[in-house]
Amino acid sequence: MKRAGWITALACAAICVGCGQQSDSPDAPSLPPESSLPEGSSTEMVPDAAPVDDMPAPVAEPAAVVEPEAVPLEPMPTKVVLGDPSLTRGIPGEGELTTAQIQNWLKTPGINEPLEFDLPFGLSLAKGNVTGVEENSLTRAKIELGRQLYFDKRLSADNTISCASCHSPESGYAAHTQFGVGIKGQEGGRNSPVAYNRILSGAQFWDGRAASLEEQAVGPIANPIEMGNTHEAAVKTVAGIAGYQLQFAAVFGPDSINIDNIGKAIATFERAIVTGPAPYDYYAVLEPFLTQFSEEELNDLKDDDPDVYARYVSLKADADAHPMSESAIRGKALFFSEKSNCTTCHAGANFTDEKYHNLGVGMAAEEPDLGRFVVSQKDEDKGAFKTPTIRNVALTAPYMHDGSQKTLAEVVEWYAKGGHPNEHLSPKIKKLELSDQDKADLVAFMEACTGEFPKVETGRLP
Repeated sequence: MKRAGWITALACAAICVGCGQQSDSPDAPSLPPESSLPEGSSTEMVPDAAPVDDMPAPVAEPAAVVEPEAVPLEPMPTKVVLGDPSLTRGIPGEGELTTAQIQNWLKTPGINEPLEFDLPFGLSLAKGNVTGVEENSLTRAKIELGRQLYFDKRLSADNTISCASCHSPESGYAAHTQFGVGIKGQEGGRNSPVAYNRILSGAQFWDGRAASLEEQAVGPIANPIEMGNTHEAAVKTVAGIAGYQLQFAAVFGPDSINIDNIGKAIATFERAIVTGPAPYDYYAVLEPFLTQFSEEELNDLKDDDPDVYARYVSLKADADAHPMSESAIRGKALFFSEKSNCTTCHAGANFTDEKYHNLGVGMAAEEPDLGRFVVSQKDEDKGAFKTPTIRNVALTAPYMHDGSQKTLAEVVEWYAKGGHPNEHLSPKIKKLELSDQDKADLVAFMEACTGEFPKVETGRLP
């Protein structure tokens, strides 16, 4: 019984359910020139010469000591899967990032070449939704420059706040406070949105007011309650740092330190922050075998179709190594069902339609946050906010645009009751007949959508 053709088709169909992704793979070249600055000189005190009679016997000259930063680095590959730690672990070395290390690293072959990249397993089904790289190509040097700027508090007016202050790796690239907290402890009125998987997103912020990730990256710098700076002052600060001078010249060309290029560098780093495969992803590709074949039929494949059986064994081993609980498996079935209607908005491989919906959150306030309406001026957008991704959502509490829901259980309860009635409530929000077990299963499924983040160096700034 030869089943290879239709079993393969079955598996592919199961993986792509609900994704609706395209298959484009945009890339754009950018070959900026390299440059370097002269290193400073140093002097040291030399003792007076000793009398000839007292001089020790001559000794052999010691071998020349080569500083670590002077050792040429191996060429870096330009074909990568995003999430590869070599993209985000920083310039090699220990301790303070020196100008010499930066100079040497900038000579490394491959770091200024546009990357030919793939997304990690699971998220890779959304590659057709990759956004922004045609206008702002990914290179290793640009990602590293953006990494440094992302964690650099000197971009703020009082050197206390960086991008990472509200979008920290330790907090799932979000913040565990209800609202974002800026300079002098000032609070905004919205929860910090996540800064990962942004490579699949065009408009940014809860209300989509930034048309691109580049625009979003520089907005908080000049926001008086976030970083409280001006773009002019931030540019002046960056331009006064030798290590940044070197890198901007290499990445963008001479005299290129400006707010637009600062935004491009930070956005490039953020596009490199993606979620790795989750237990859900491993189970999803195995599931067609489990649901369509009995154990006896699977065993028959050993003789009938060894290649397909080998594929099954490999997928099962991966799923066993990254297991979903029985509750999570039930939650998955419920999540994708009409009973819960979750995939109406949380669609595709990144589990978001990237659109804006009124769930009734905060609409009972005397002066509710009108969200997308402020940007679009469309009546139907009153109280509507962007759909967040479900991937790694278990790491990013609290939830909703106003941080009003502290746990995923509270979020599920909000949906179950049909949100908060108001004139502009999305027609997609309906009361759900869910048992306590259903609710727990949905939470377990969302937790099973958690994958690893790339390893990121948070220090070592110029």
